[in-house]
Amino acid sequence: MGIKTALPAAELGLYSLVLSGALAYAGRGLLEASQDGAHRKAFRESVRPGWEYIGRKMDVADFEWVMWFTSFRNVIIFALSGHVLFAKLCTMVAPQLRSWMYAVYGALAVMGTMGPWYLLLLLGHCVGLYVASLLGQPWLCLGLGLASLASFKMDPLISWQSGFVTGTFDLQEVLFHGGSSFTVLRCTSFALESCAHPDRRYS
Repeated sequence: MGIKTALPAAELGLYSLVLSGALAYAGRGLLEASQDGAHRKAFRESVRPGWEYIGRKMDVADFEWVMWFTSFRNVIIFALSGHVLFAKLCTMVAPQLRSWMYAVYGALAVMGTMGPWYLLLLLGHCVGLYVASLLGQPWLCLGLGLASLASFKMDPLISWQSGFVTGTFDLQEVLFHGGSSFTVLRCTSFALESCAHPDRRYS
């Protein structure tokens, strides 16, 4: 199905403004981090000499790749393998119940990794966006989604929400910010889709 009517100019302008602001904010943070680490000599041994480019002795991206390929490589391979194998098993055993099995598998994975309180925190964000979608107001869904994303970036909300995670481990920050952000973005997308097509609304 294609788009039947064009979006209003004001709405397109708002989306463009939000996107431009987000890109500018992210670009500024990357530039500052890159400049801070441009000529540092700390942790130089973990960066390969062949990765030097544009006259820089060290860049933030180099350390990011080193981190992924040394600390988290085995964890990522294990997680992806488990996801693929579980998806294949669901398709072979009970394809009609695949969505429910995915939901149970995902909930158990999050609860086992981050704890039950973090799972309840995510469900709280999802329920809020679902209720907003039932009202049929796209601006409310978008505003609530952006507010939820901002809550994972600003104090004291980020400190309060990070307290829901059980224990401490290496991937805690990555899973907390990444999992929370992607979940909120997916629920926001669902809420906007539900507003655009109320006949497909789930209840």
